[in-house]
Amino acid sequence: MKQNNTNFSKGSFPEERDTIAAISTPFGESGIGIVRMSGLLSGSIARKLFRPKHTPFSFVSHHFHYGELIDPENGNPVDEVLVVLMKSPKTYTREDIVEIHCHGGYFILRKALELVLGQGARMALPGEFTKRAFLNGRIDLTQAEAVIDLIKAKTRESLEIAGQQLRGLLYREMASVREKLVQNLAMLEAHIDFPEEEIEAIPLTKMKEDLLDKVKKLEEWISTHEEGRVFREGVSCAITGKTNVGKSSLLNILLKQERAIVTPIPGTTRDVIEEVLNIHGIPVRLMDTAGLRKAAMNSIEREGVRRAKERVADADLVLLMIDGSRKLDEDDEEIFREIDAKKKVVVLNKKDLSRKVSLKSMKERFPDHSIVQISALKGEGIEDLQQAIYFSLLHRDIRVSPEHLIVANIRHKIALSNTRQILLDALRGLEEGVSLEFIAFEIRSALDSLGEIVGETTSEEVLNRVFDQFCIGK
Repeated sequence: MKQNNTNFSKGSFPEERDTIAAISTPFGESGIGIVRMSGLLSGSIARKLFRPKHTPFSFVSHHFHYGELIDPENGNPVDEVLVVLMKSPKTYTREDIVEIHCHGGYFILRKALELVLGQGARMALPGEFTKRAFLNGRIDLTQAEAVIDLIKAKTRESLEIAGQQLRGLLYREMASVREKLVQNLAMLEAHIDFPEEEIEAIPLTKMKEDLLDKVKKLEEWISTHEEGRVFREGVSCAITGKTNVGKSSLLNILLKQERAIVTPIPGTTRDVIEEVLNIHGIPVRLMDTAGLRKAAMNSIEREGVRRAKERVADADLVLLMIDGSRKLDEDDEEIFREIDAKKKVVVLNKKDLSRKVSLKSMKERFPDHSIVQISALKGEGIEDLQQAIYFSLLHRDIRVSPEHLIVANIRHKIALSNTRQILLDALRGLEEGVSLEFIAFEIRSALDSLGEIVGETTSEEVLNRVFDQFCIGK
């Protein structure tokens, strides 16, 4: 598919010739568990450990074979299994791969892995299967990163953004920018290397237009990062307010389950309760915190308040809950001061009761923030609240689609920003009439910066950071 041109030699990864193995399914009780191998010894190890149900037998690539996993020391069966041998290069790593499909019990999988390791394979490092796919040119670095994003995706939108990358959309877009830069660089270098030859004059005006067009394209992609980050990583959202304003009731109604205990007794919530909620495609880590108040409390409630303040301080967004049926008091005012600088949505609860706090007064108090009236008891205004949360985070309606590139990875954003700045320097040089050598140097630097994104000019240190995020077995 793609051949990598990274700035390290394959010799810097001596372990790549080893046959690696790992359990590729989560631990726990399940119907099926998989032990995976990749490398030259995969087929021979499988032949030593697999006893087919029918003879004569030979492995057919990319076909499942039914039989028993055996202990080669005594021939005793360990489990009834399906084994598939996939011959290179049509595999995930472009090496020979074997998968042993066992029953999904912890002991069975550990035993199967021990048998494989006992026959000459070694334990895979985190992400090493995907790393080999990258080093062997099957995928570029953006696609490798998309694998972990795909696994971690919590909403349809975050899944789609990872899918864009896995399908190579970012790679193709980078390639189109790169192609035009290479054309301009070739033209410049021809004039630099052969100044005496009759070479057609460089159309500097057209080159400026090309570079400016690429700068605008990069800026368009960079501008999507914050939205992409929100969809990809999600946000933390703390529900805060004084005691008995309905925080726990709101958590329960948003989650559509009785997650938090709700009583009329002040201080019922002592610890922070966290759950992940999908709000229009955004993974929101919702935190119900202890009610904040100055009145005398026991040591347990004081600890709950301390933890609540910590979570509110660290949250990306705060839902400030106010009991609209009670007049504001000193506790409310103290909370307002504590979260003054936070991004927030003001939630005016108990709209079903007579008003003591008016909507107008809240708009005057919080002119730059969304204010939503709800009744947590009756489930009224919840959709309006979800919309307010969404627009507080993104400020506009985003529709993630397969064709619209969204840059969600901070590494990609940094490389794109560096490339943009380099091209702006080249444009400035063209405007000022500097030497062609300077312009050529800038364009080569821009190409190197783009190459960092897809792994063509990426250091071993960066690669290790990328693949260390993976689980063992992928």
